[in-house]
Amino acid sequence: MPQEFYNALITTGTLHIIALSGMNISILAALTAKTTLFLGRKASSIFTICLIVLFTIFVGASPSIIRAAIMGCLSLIALYFGRQRSAVLSLFFASGIMLLLNFSLIKNISFQLSFLATLGVILATRKSECYKRKSAIDQLKFTIYENLKLTLSAQVFTLPVILYNFHRLSFIAPLANLLIEWAIQPIMVLGLITAFIGWIWLPPGFILAWITWVPLTYLITIVELLARIPGASISF
Repeated sequence: MPQEFYNALITTGTLHIIALSGMNISILAALTAKTTLFLGRKASSIFTICLIVLFTIFVGASPSIIRAAIMGCLSLIALYFGRQRSAVLSLFFASGIMLLLNFSLIKNISFQLSFLATLGVILATRKSECYKRKSAIDQLKFTIYENLKLTLSAQVFTLPVILYNFHRLSFIAPLANLLIEWAIQPIMVLGLITAFIGWIWLPPGFILAWITWVPLTYLITIVELLARIPGASISF
């Protein structure tokens, strides 16, 4: 990765998008659960749990990945047995297990950021009746509001750790994350399919690569443009 773009990610507070995190597990679990739902709820849950475990082994057991994997598996186990799911309970249970096995993780910055960001997102999430409105404009406003709320909540919860360890404050981060958030899932899913199809047969892989290029170029362009804004972030 070019150093200039890496610095742009830091300036815009979007460096997290290139790190394996709970978001990758969430996208993988949601996509797998939807595509295997025709097998039945229980079979879909078992298949998704197995895929989460394989993905964790494949990418490496970093603290954020392990935490997300445990939470994902707990939710799917609850679904399998027809129990209610509690995101907050899953977060504290998963983190508690990890700390019991390795208490030194409490000093791990990745673990701290992952826990705080997830807690912020969970607490900011709530059900709303806005989606029941027929107006497309109302739905668009609601989507923007929800994404901004979740982004700000995650950043507020992680801000103390970031300030203490990295001595940097990004003023443009809320806007940057809001603008690129929608592109992350298509890039991850299309990139995975492109790699798999291209490995089997290269010509269709090229076609999929051009499709993936569209959201990826958008994301890179937004990050680079926002990073050039004077005073986008400060270091101290």
